[in-house]
Amino acid sequence: METCDALIIGGGPAGSSCARQLRRHGLDVMVMDQAEFPRDKVCAGWITPAVLRTLEIDPRAHARQHTLQPIRAFRTGLIDDRPLTSRYPDTISYGIRRSEFDDYLLKRTDARLALGQPMESLRREGSRWVINDAVRTPLLIGAGGHFCPVARHLGARVGGGDTAVVAKEVEFEMDAGQIAACEVKPEMPELYFCEDLSGYGWCIRKGRFLNIGLGMERAQGLNRALARLCRFLEQSGRIPPDIPDRFRGHAYLLYGRSDRKLLDDGVLLLGDAAGVACPRSGEGILPAVESGLMAAATVLQAVGDYRGDRLATYRERLSARYGVPPGGAANRAAGTLRKGLGRLLLRSRWLTRHVVLDRWFLHAGQADLQGT
Repeated sequence: METCDALIIGGGPAGSSCARQLRRHGLDVMVMDQAEFPRDKVCAGWITPAVLRTLEIDPRAHARQHTLQPIRAFRTGLIDDRPLTSRYPDTISYGIRRSEFDDYLLKRTDARLALGQPMESLRREGSRWVINDAVRTPLLIGAGGHFCPVARHLGARVGGGDTAVVAKEVEFEMDAGQIAACEVKPEMPELYFCEDLSGYGWCIRKGRFLNIGLGMERAQGLNRALARLCRFLEQSGRIPPDIPDRFRGHAYLLYGRSDRKLLDDGVLLLGDAAGVACPRSGEGILPAVESGLMAAATVLQAVGDYRGDRLATYRERLSARYGVPPGGAANRAAGTLRKGLGRLLLRSRWLTRHVVLDRWFLHAGQADLQGT
């Protein structure tokens, strides 16, 4: 049986960020994922410069070998309404392809990789976890997304109890005819919101690749909203009329909208497994990376004593960074207020730029994570 200091289930940005930080401090880390990398990941695929800074990635060097589409403007509006254009003097985001990005992050961790291996069994033996009757470790870290088996072990009721955001998207390489018929500019992603702001669709171009999708806070009506978005984009000449019909779905939890247990003796949850996506924009990559680094800081501070009370500072770090999660009544009140704001926000050039884009999506004024 193999042993390691920490076993991370899930090789996405949360798991790889945590693994890299723990390896830097000399821990023997293994990352297990049911997929082989590189692998496709359902995601719009754009990141803010804060992601690159936090991950210590030089954008110019990274762009030499990977997709990193500079973004300097946004086209935003309600679905079926006239959009507004907001331009910026500098690059304020980047388009990425998750298959490339996640593979790059995982390979640079210097961790042992067990890819193509799902977690099939888990049991506790004294102060150790035994996974798949093959790996023994004192510390188990769940970073396997919304359906993470470690989250299930901690009592997560996937599909019940939590209100998840559901989304569908397709990303494909356009042929010459599709490129000629595509009006979406690579430097200007397009965002189209549901009128009650319960969700939004996107259209993002990364060179020859086009990503189209929509996410919303309820599964009911998702397919109808997505069909409406695609019809609107096609009729307004934004996308080619012959896009592939192979949309894939996924789900995730917004920070503060979940009662998932984040930790216990010898176990922590990160990223989408912990439900840390940004409540306003649904962005998951930056919170995933930050949660991985905060978890690593907690683990290193524990110095091998992984009892729950020693790991509780992880929860405190999350609250200090993202705020104390509001209660259910506060969330419902915010949702009711938001329903009346859609047209007001998205028909105002000033509010669109300074509230929707700068505050909700670009996190203007938010300092990078420090002192993890």
